Amino acid sequence: MDRLSAMQIFSTVMECGSFSAAARKLNKPQTTVSRQVKELEEYLGVQLVLRSTRNLVLTDAGEKYLASSREVLSMVSEIERDAKGEYREPKGCLTVTAPIIMGRMHVFPLLAEYLKLYSDVSVKLILTDQNMHMYEDVVDVAIRVGRLPDSELVAKRLGQVQKILCASPEYIAQRGMPTDLASLSEHDCITFEGLDSATHWRFSANNEELSVPVNSRIRANSTDIAVHSARQGLGIARVLSYQALPWLKSGELNRVLQEFAPEPFPVNLLYIRQDVLPLKQRSFIDFMTPRLQAAFNRMCQDWSTLTC
Repeated sequence: MDRLSAMQIFSTVMECGSFSAAARKLNKPQTTVSRQVKELEEYLGVQLVLRSTRNLVLTDAGEKYLASSREVLSMVSEIERDAKGEYREPKGCLTVTAPIIMGRMHVFPLLAEYLKLYSDVSVKLILTDQNMHMYEDVVDVAIRVGRLPDSELVAKRLGQVQKILCASPEYIAQRGMPTDLASLSEHDCITFEGLDSATHWRFSANNEELSVPVNSRIRANSTDIAVHSARQGLGIARVLSYQALPWLKSGELNRVLQEFAPEPFPVNLLYIRQDVLPLKQRSFIDFMTPRLQAAFNRMCQDWSTLTC
């Protein structure tokens, strides 16, 4: 039995929380992952983990072995990275994910600058409005909108955005401006699957949560389509402020019922906590964080100008 390999598999199983997730991350059959952990337990003569249909729970021996394993694996990884030169200069491939419009408008232009500075780094950029799993999808850096659950991820605050309602001047001229939340049911609405229900929009008013029925003329799974549909006069869209900001500034879109806008959502840059980050990852985080913070500060100033 390759004890170092078994140690790595066991550590990955506990990091991912299941044999199936670990198998996907390691690109191995689940039966192989389960068997190697079992063989490791037989070799050590102790049970490391209690298995159930819902979760995995470490035994006392498993907790001690996992902590020691991580120290050993970290040392081995450091030795290997040093041999490859990853601590001397940034090199290798990074997987980065961001929301579609944010990625296109703000992340990619900075990414292009970063790649010109670091010729030995390549980037796999995944733009999606769905949250990718940092462990299972092997993501190095994620830029994510929304409040974060407690986790082992490191979060660097970039700024904040709001949910807003918007429509084109042509639509408002034709159908009128909604005067209250109840009047939304009389309008054509454009819903985005990743942000709200296609049948009800939730609002806060007077410290009370309200669920307002809406008529979805268009149901989109892309914020690009939702914003473009609103610009075309097809209805009222509910999107995030940065997604509509350029067209609010140009006058192609107008705010609707802005007095009911909820509290802003944070935007964070996320990565998995490690004792030592590879230089490719550290250089990317150090390059992107202050520049994205500056971009969100500029957006906040533009937003203040529009709403005052």
